[in-house]
Amino acid sequence: MEETLVKFDYFYGGHVEMPDAGFSATPVGERNLSEELLASSFSEAKAMAKIMDPLGYDTLWMSEHHFQSEGFGGIPNVHMTSVYLAEATQNMNFGAFFSIVPAWHPLRLAEDFASADVMTGGRVRFGIGRGYILREVETLGSPLEDDEANRDLFEEQVEIIIKAWEKDSFSHRGKNYVIPADGMHRGKKLQEITLVPRPIHKPVDFWQPIASGSQRGMDFMVKHGIKGVIAGGTAPGGSAEKTALRWKKTLAKAGQEVEVGERLALGVQIHMADSEEKAIEEATPYFEEQLKVLAPLGMIKNLSEYQIEATADPGIAPSAGLPTLQDGVEDGTWICGPPRKIKEEIAGILKRFPKIERLSVGLGGLAIPPSVIRKDLEWFGKEVLPEFREKD
Repeated sequence: MEETLVKFDYFYGGHVEMPDAGFSATPVGERNLSEELLASSFSEAKAMAKIMDPLGYDTLWMSEHHFQSEGFGGIPNVHMTSVYLAEATQNMNFGAFFSIVPAWHPLRLAEDFASADVMTGGRVRFGIGRGYILREVETLGSPLEDDEANRDLFEEQVEIIIKAWEKDSFSHRGKNYVIPADGMHRGKKLQEITLVPRPIHKPVDFWQPIASGSQRGMDFMVKHGIKGVIAGGTAPGGSAEKTALRWKKTLAKAGQEVEVGERLALGVQIHMADSEEKAIEEATPYFEEQLKVLAPLGMIKNLSEYQIEATADPGIAPSAGLPTLQDGVEDGTWICGPPRKIKEEIAGILKRFPKIERLSVGLGGLAIPPSVIRKDLEWFGKEVLPEFREKD
């Protein structure tokens, strides 16, 4: 029997197949996609899951997004989608990287996840975030630009979700929520409520990105037993190592001694080809498209206003000093090349993070055509993943 030492996952952002990508391609705001194409995120996720299922991957993570008419995120309810995908697979697990908690009433999110968990026999995973797109979060009624208000709301919502799952009945009175509502039920004053259903396995594994790296955020995660997700920066001495050490110190401060990598997942973006040079050449337009999508949303660090504007101008972008895919390869966010190269890089990551729980070989895959993602998943699953299994 073979057992995977670290769980290998893929994170799919819910984008659709597009005819072009890169600085010289269609501007993000001018993509005019059909309703049929926008809805294809579900069939694309299903196709990926069916490839991953027999190859030993653990979890297909998906982004929750709303109102993405440009085609870069078409899955508004990951838990509902997970039920659909579980019906098409035998062993795969599914989860959200990440549920936008402020976009939900916390009890509805708790119910949806628990329902999916019951219907799939425990094959769903829970990832949470605060959101980063105003069009999504504030349109659905919660603050985003007021960071403190957003964080306050998020933390209260998470505490409610945990109570709802772990207690037979509960009540809550906070800044944003009074649960249950003040009033009468069957002739008696409401005192507590019970969530129905509750998840199969409790306590539920929570996963949250360590994005800003704020100490408040890390302290909250440790307090509630939430595990961390670090995206990219896995090169020796890079940002992932620094964040993992801060995480270790934060746990130690709370009396929890762990080794580097414990209670953490790492994410990298792979693209495979017969040589590293060819893989980088193929993936460069995808990387450029990612800059076009994410830079104006403030998701690419250390860019000037001029550089952000340059991502939308193919005449200026190449000379604006923007990050390149080669930069992403050097800092360990991207791994490009043939199976041998991918194996070497992953072996190095696992040596630096000996107790890592999960390694996602996708970081959303934004702008990588789903047809290309499927090829990467199959190639990786057949020629790389077996290298990291233990043979009894």
